[in-house]
Amino acid sequence: MRLIAGLLFAAVCVSSANKPEALRYNVNWPSGLSLGEGQLTSSFTDGQWSFALSMEAAVPGFALRESVKAFATVDYCSTEVEKNGVRGKRSVEETTTFDQKNFTATRKTNKGGTSELKISACAKDALTYLFFVRRELAAGRLPQVQSVYYGAAYQVRVQYTGVQTIRIAGEPVEADRLVATIKGPASEIAADMFFARDAVRTPLLIQAPLAMGKFSLELAR
Repeated sequence: MRLIAGLLFAAVCVSSANKPEALRYNVNWPSGLSLGEGQLTSSFTDGQWSFALSMEAAVPGFALRESVKAFATVDYCSTEVEKNGVRGKRSVEETTTFDQKNFTATRKTNKGGTSELKISACAKDALTYLFFVRRELAAGRLPQVQSVYYGAAYQVRVQYTGVQTIRIAGEPVEADRLVATIKGPASEIAADMFFARDAVRTPLLIQAPLAMGKFSLELAR
């Protein structure tokens, strides 16, 4: 969960709201060795956002596959998030439906489990939150501290730390660096997020710490 949360929480401008987007990423070991690939997509149809993330990594001794689909209103209020994946020996298949009017979210698993969460106004799942961060950054703002939902509720705080030059595919790129502090029921991590200084604040690099070191999700060019 820590790897997924770190990569997802870490990271759309209104001017590109009706344009589909598809970005490819490499999942890298702390040494820089590639472990696998991921894809991040978005589209806006009939007044609704559709976001998707797929990722697969060959971590030694730990299988990692994740597929997430999220749906949200034009204002980035989540309506539903579906996730399927394998994390080590544990498989995950669940759907969370958001009832924004009644401030509740219902989580259902493939094994028949059901649970209900109290949510905040315009609650966001982790994937929708990433795109919301991009929109706010493009508008010169940062999101306030808030609960973000990905199976459980996570308190997320984002801080802007300035412009930094990083290397993407071996080339130097100027990026806005944000640090996301993510506090869950049993853990707390800080993830570094680097966004391009373009109109839509494309996510360039997201780094999340684990016991084995700092893993990264790097834009493939």
